[in-house]
Amino acid sequence: MDPFPPGFEKCDSLRSDYIRVITLQQLERTSRSVDERLGEATSIPKRLIRYWHDPSDLPEDVRVCLNSWDRLGDEGFEFYMFDDASAAEYIVDTYSKRERQAFSRCHHPAMRCDYLRMCFLLAEGGLYVDADDVLLGENWRQIFLDGRLKVQPLCYDIPAGGMAPAAEIWQADLPIDGRIFYVNNDPIAAPPNHPVLERALVRATDMLLDENRFPEIQSTTGPGNFTVALASHARYLELAGLPYDFELLRNWDSIAETRWNLSYRADARNWRNVFGS
Repeated sequence: MDPFPPGFEKCDSLRSDYIRVITLQQLERTSRSVDERLGEATSIPKRLIRYWHDPSDLPEDVRVCLNSWDRLGDEGFEFYMFDDASAAEYIVDTYSKRERQAFSRCHHPAMRCDYLRMCFLLAEGGLYVDADDVLLGENWRQIFLDGRLKVQPLCYDIPAGGMAPAAEIWQADLPIDGRIFYVNNDPIAAPPNHPVLERALVRATDMLLDENRFPEIQSTTGPGNFTVALASHARYLELAGLPYDFELLRNWDSIAETRWNLSYRADARNWRNVFGS
């Protein structure tokens, strides 16, 4: 019996199990040398995409986070800072009526940010990071060594009531019981037209336009939606005998860190305070 039959990605437990399988497969594969990767044509553009819904009300502590990335300008990066108005304008200029209507149904800034990053990265490619991420060191260069989609794996430890440490995710003997494995939608590094982004955007759009359901953030535009898209794409590649065109980042915490003690997290600008975690 196929442990991951068609449609498995819609089942929370099977999807979690499959993300764990992908993680272990990547752990078992012999990593290609840096020299070999450098020999490939890089297809992830040096574009940095961020979002803050209201530029007239940008908290100073968030500005500090944003400014930490400024030095990438010396590395040839283009910077794109979107807000609610410029995101809507971009989608009008780039996509169809369906996407415009879907964006209008995003009822919280976090959702609009989720949706915009899918739209932009699918069309243009680049690196998206959240506005509360702070750049560290020089390890960001590893993301651009090849053209594979790069995303961060996560694990929620149910008995512990919190996120498992990043290093724990890569332990081969880590039990799956009591843990939920998924991928984050921060960061996302991608070349243009990556199939995972296409799947994620189509799925999010369909759910947003479904007037019979309330579009919950995590599963509609956030990490839940992105995990469904990645799992279904990975399974397609596996069954077709094709190599993965994505990589789960093992060292994102050496590239950037999330600042949790920011002022906006105490009010309605933090989606968890409005809709729960």
